[in-house]
Amino acid sequence: MFIDVFNGDADGICALVQLRLAQPADAKLVTGIKRDIQLLESLSVVANDQITVLDVSLEKNRGALDRILAEGARVFYVDHHQPGEIPVHPHLKTLINTDANVCTSLLVDQHLEGKYRAWAVTAAFGDNLIASAEQAAKPLALSETRLKQLNDLGVCINYNGYGGSLSDLHFAPDVLFRELAPYASPFDFMADNPATYQQLLGGYSDDMAQALKITPEHQTDTIGVYILPDVAWARRISGVFGNELANQTPSRAHAVLSFTDKGDYQISVRAPLTNLTGADELCSAFPTGGGRKSAAGINHLPLGQLSAFITAFAEKYP
Repeated sequence: MFIDVFNGDADGICALVQLRLAQPADAKLVTGIKRDIQLLESLSVVANDQITVLDVSLEKNRGALDRILAEGARVFYVDHHQPGEIPVHPHLKTLINTDANVCTSLLVDQHLEGKYRAWAVTAAFGDNLIASAEQAAKPLALSETRLKQLNDLGVCINYNGYGGSLSDLHFAPDVLFRELAPYASPFDFMADNPATYQQLLGGYSDDMAQALKITPEHQTDTIGVYILPDVAWARRISGVFGNELANQTPSRAHAVLSFTDKGDYQISVRAPLTNLTGADELCSAFPTGGGRKSAAGINHLPLGQLSAFITAFAEKYP
């Protein structure tokens, strides 16, 4: 059996689109909202199952990975988050790079020697790796208009992955993957499936317009902290709103807080675009935190720890 495990954001989805275009397989799909990262925990495997894992922290899934390998499955693991100690096993192949300018889809693009490059560019834009996306796109010789189309699509796919539950999303990530998967080019998808694309684009535009009306809870020259209301549109926009704030003020770090169904905060942190470091260290200092150097998060922060978080945030980006 083939099992594809992938993050529900633009990077995870576009990485799998590339791989399955190059290597078609009737695979079981395992994914979830963007913050649902311990995806290997639920896997039941047998010897010689082929498991592909994309854009999911190895460190957060290490115990489950060890179990899956011990049960005889073969695993191909591609990611850009801090992995912790990578196990050495004859059935494990890894492609992991934690450079702040790299995402999983760009790693898959390298693996496939650029065969479906436009999907990798789309994902890099979705991860707000604008310089990396533009660099990767150079061999495609795209016009400004077509490059912006890839940017907009990447942002919208990424936006769709955020929410407190699948019910907050416009499309469940596995459903959205199936909508994209038949198309060798994102331009073919946008032309052939305008209903799906326009639903993503319209939802993003409406939600962002509301988010931009929010005033910061705490702001200095170096950090900004925003608290979004406890409604579905705010949970959907929480991640890409941080990207938008980073693009508007590249020298400032930003934290966007949403309320969870457990009555605490979920936090998305974006390092300054002028200094793509520290977000992972900041968030990992809290029990449910993690991520990468340029963008990280905390899944559950008790309401009473907000001041402690802001203090740590200010100390990380003085």
